[in-house]
Amino acid sequence: RCRLDRRRRGTWRAWRNDLIADPRFQHWAARLPLVRRVAARRANALFDLCAGFVYSQVLLACVRMDVFERLADGPRDVTHLARSCGLEVAAATRLLDAAVALNLLERRGAGRYSLGELGAALRGNPGVTAMIEHHGLLYADLADPVALLRQRSGATQLAQHWPYATAVEPKSLSTERVRKYTQLMAASQSLVSQDVLDAHDFSQHRCLLDVGGGDGTFLAAVAARCPSLGLQLFDLPGVVTIAGETLASRGLSTRIERFGGSFTSDPLPQGADIISLIRILHDHDDEVVYGLLTAVHQALPAGGAVVIGEPLAGAPGSAAMGDAYFGLYLHAMGSGRPRTAAQLMEMLRSSGFEAVRQVPTARPLLTGLLTARKKAVASL
Repeated sequence: RCRLDRRRRGTWRAWRNDLIADPRFQHWAARLPLVRRVAARRANALFDLCAGFVYSQVLLACVRMDVFERLADGPRDVTHLARSCGLEVAAATRLLDAAVALNLLERRGAGRYSLGELGAALRGNPGVTAMIEHHGLLYADLADPVALLRQRSGATQLAQHWPYATAVEPKSLSTERVRKYTQLMAASQSLVSQDVLDAHDFSQHRCLLDVGGGDGTFLAAVAARCPSLGLQLFDLPGVVTIAGETLASRGLSTRIERFGGSFTSDPLPQGADIISLIRILHDHDDEVVYGLLTAVHQALPAGGAVVIGEPLAGAPGSAAMGDAYFGLYLHAMGSGRPRTAAQLMEMLRSSGFEAVRQVPTARPLLTGLLTARKKAVASL
C-alpha cells in the first residue's frame, strides 16, 4: 500500500509539473483571480533566484563603502553620502535606492536616507559584516558554477582561505597562514557562543575542552558565565599561538590551558568531563568526523558529555541555507558537507555515545545544538 501511495504521489507530481510548465496554463493562471496570487508568488520566487547575486552585491557594496556606519547617527542626504563614498550622486542614488528595496535602508524625505531594519541589525553584528566581506571569495569561485563543480578541490579561493581543509599535514601550517581564517571565525563567534551557552548549562561540569577552539573566543564567553569551570583549548599549533595572544589581552592566559595538535592525527588531551565541537564538523568529510567523534569518546571519562554546535541542514525554515548555501560553499572550500541533526545523531551513536538529543536554540538558523554522553560505569 505504501508503494502504491508513493507511485500515486509521483504520478501527481509529474502531472502537476507538466501543467505548471505549460505556457498556456501560466497565461490562464495569471488571469484567474483565484490562482493569480499563487502565480505571482511563484514568479517572484523565480525572479529572486535570478536576482539573488545582484542583491548580495548591493549588500557588499554598502558594507565596503561603510554606508551603514555613515548613517549610524541619523539620516543623511544623498549628496553627503555620495561625497563620503566617493561616488557620483547618480550612482549613489542608484545604490541607496537598491538598498531601500532590500530593507537595508529607508527613505526619509526627498534625497535623504536612514538605516532600515536590516541595516540596523547589521550594525549590531560586526561578525556578520566580516562574513559579508569574506563572501567576495565565494562569489569569485562561483563565477562559473559548472566549472567549480567539475574541478578538483584545492584550487579555489576558499580553499586557499581555509588551508586546513585540503592540507596533507594541517599542523604544519604556520601561524601567519592560519591567522586570517582564525580572525574571521572569532569575529563571527559571539552570536553562536551566546546561543550555545543559553541552551546548555556548562556550570554542571568540572572541566571543558574546546576542540578546534580557534583564538579562544568561545572559551572566553564560557569563562564569563562559569567562573569556576576548568577550561582547555585544542587546535593547530599556529592557531594556539594566536589564541595565546588573544587570551593574554583578555587576562585569561592562566585560566585557559592550551594544547597544539591536529585532531586528524593526534590524540586529544585528557582530563575534561565535557568536550565542545563548535562549528567544526560541517567543514570536514565523514571519515574525519567519525575519527574525531571516536577520539572525543576515548578522551572523555565514563559519563562525560559532548556538545556540538553548528548550522544544521534541514532546519525548519532554512532548507536553502543547508543544502544550497553550505552545499556549494563547502564544495568550493574542498571539504565537508551539510548534515541534518538526524545524520549527526546517528554518527554520535555509531561512535559509542548514548543519550543523544537535539537541544532547542534561540536562533536555529545560525546554531543547531546536539548533546550526548559516554556511557557511565555501571554500579555494582
